[in-house]
Amino acid sequence: MAPLPIRQIAYFVPDVRAAAQAHSAAFGSGPYYVADHIALTRAVHRGVERELDHSSAYGQWGEVMIEFCQQNNPGPSAFHDLYPEGSGREGLHHVALFVDNLDAAVADFTGRGATLALDAQMTNGFRYVFLDTIATYGHMLELYEPTDNLKGFYEYVRRKAGDFSKGVTQDIAFG
Repeated sequence: MAPLPIRQIAYFVPDVRAAAQAHSAAFGSGPYYVADHIALTRAVHRGVERELDHSSAYGQWGEVMIEFCQQNNPGPSAFHDLYPEGSGREGLHHVALFVDNLDAAVADFTGRGATLALDAQMTNGFRYVFLDTIATYGHMLELYEPTDNLKGFYEYVRRKAGDFSKGVTQDIAFG
């Protein structure tokens, strides 16, 4: 497998806006763009189709994108696998990697002991997965193919990092 640089570091938090504001104040990251209630057409958690209602804030911190994630609905999920529902715990959840072929990368990682925790698809057809690598790395891996739309979003967030004061700037919608 070719080198896979980290494209994003993601934290599970109870409030994406508050977490983004705090991170921006502490580290100068941002600006942050918030997507509330990200629409999914499919979310398969450990082989079981489940509802997953989550929100995310995305910002830039140097060379890497930062994401803050919150789960808006109760129940099992890849987020709650690491931070059990009701525990009050939060922290690093996953790092994201671009892969050329999602199915081949999943097969490679699962062949080396990772397990598929989430296979999800957004309403725009974009697919991503979470691999459980907690025992090995202490967090999950998120994998997705670098589509033109995804690369454009990453570039937009990176470019805007130098254009605005830090903090939460606006809400965005994914669909």
